[in-house]
Amino acid sequence: MIGTVLHHIGGRRVASIGGRTHPDHDPWNRAVLAEVASGDGEDARLAIEAAHAAFPAWSAMPPSERQLIFIRAADELDRRRAEVIDLLARETGCGPYFANVQADFSLALLRQAAGLAHAPTGQILPTDVPGSRALAVRRPVGVVAAIAPWNAALTLAGRAIVGPLALGNTVVLKPSEESPVTGGTLWAEIFAAAGLPAGAVNVVCHAPGDAGMIAEELVTHPLVRRISFTGSTVTGRRLAELAARHLKRPILQLSGHNPLIVLADADLSLAVDAATYGAFVHQGEICMCVRRIIVDRAVAPAFIDRFVAKVSRLPVGDPRDPATVVGPLIDEWALSLVDRRVTEAVAMGARLLTGGVAAPPCYPPTVLTDVPAEAEIATEETFGPVALLDVADGPDQALAMANASRFGLTAGIISADVLGALDLARRLEVGIVHLNDQTVNDEPQMPFGGLKESGWGRFGLQFASEDFTELQWITLRDTPRTFPF
Repeated sequence: MIGTVLHHIGGRRVASIGGRTHPDHDPWNRAVLAEVASGDGEDARLAIEAAHAAFPAWSAMPPSERQLIFIRAADELDRRRAEVIDLLARETGCGPYFANVQADFSLALLRQAAGLAHAPTGQILPTDVPGSRALAVRRPVGVVAAIAPWNAALTLAGRAIVGPLALGNTVVLKPSEESPVTGGTLWAEIFAAAGLPAGAVNVVCHAPGDAGMIAEELVTHPLVRRISFTGSTVTGRRLAELAARHLKRPILQLSGHNPLIVLADADLSLAVDAATYGAFVHQGEICMCVRRIIVDRAVAPAFIDRFVAKVSRLPVGDPRDPATVVGPLIDEWALSLVDRRVTEAVAMGARLLTGGVAAPPCYPPTVLTDVPAEAEIATEETFGPVALLDVADGPDQALAMANASRFGLTAGIISADVLGALDLARRLEVGIVHLNDQTVNDEPQMPFGGLKESGWGRFGLQFASEDFTELQWITLRDTPRTFPF
């Protein structure tokens, strides 16, 4: 047990106003990892006020000083790397491989953010008005509410706060109840050690079932100017509706039902390896994971045989074991949801090619084919180690099958014909496409985001200014203007 986890508000570790706490569990053995402060709307209000109070000084800080804070934060995270890897396993069931992926991403995020301090913040615009000059100037918005999930806790919380901070905003972070440390208070500790002014980052934790009251305060409070949310489409839709009533702009990265298209000319060894990694890395608990594999009929028998054989051998077990590929699902509810959806699909006529029998706290890597279109698993994002196999007659049918989804986050195409795959990519209704690769890819500088019900807006440091700054038009006169009256 790591002790008591408190909110971070105004540079201090504070208990909840109501004095309540709740346990944070290890998903592998259900041991209590920590007792966590259980916040509510009043705690969120205090955090918002602290962020607002810190905004003037932080936004006015010289860029060289802001830059050093991000550099020192990267150094602090790197120094604590082994501890963070262990915490990710104990809190979220994340194995060493993906934990290191998260750490590497977060270090790159901080180091790249340091460069934003000296990035241009405006431009001179041409004007047809004689004696006038026009400027377009970007300035920070103020307080940003960041709501982050548990599934890639370190990177997704980091992505939610680092870009807005680097642009001069202050932040209130609401981590998931499943990852209050690695997706919340850990970031506050890292930035405090780096010298970030008190109140620039605030973290409010909550018990299971209490997210709504904090989220409502974050969205409706007049001092909050932007909402950054990563999570399910269902929750994202509710937040967007609430934000619209208060004329606030949300940036939403939501669910995905991501296809991997394997064309007839594909290198099957690459295709099998890519599909296995994309579907089962971090036991399928990543929004980018491959959910559907659409294989050209010409190579389907060979691909399916090799893919199922490889998947059936994936090691399942303790996330602390470096050999483990598929670890525990985050909690009993997640396990029961995966099990129910697989069972339902099989009852409706789907064929189970491997897996399909829960072994709590894990679910084995599972492959289904002939899944009826009306099955829940065929249409809903299912966070778990399950891949669906479909067969298509040529690229156009594969495209139509991929685009039939109401989601549009990411996709992959495996083909020897790169130009043909590029043409196919341009017709895919998704925000991200990877050619000759699977779907789980991200870098801090890339425009990460989806189409359709996978959200709107783009995460990525090179694009953050579009959502986390206000664009102001300023004119100035070189000579006095003559008025008609």
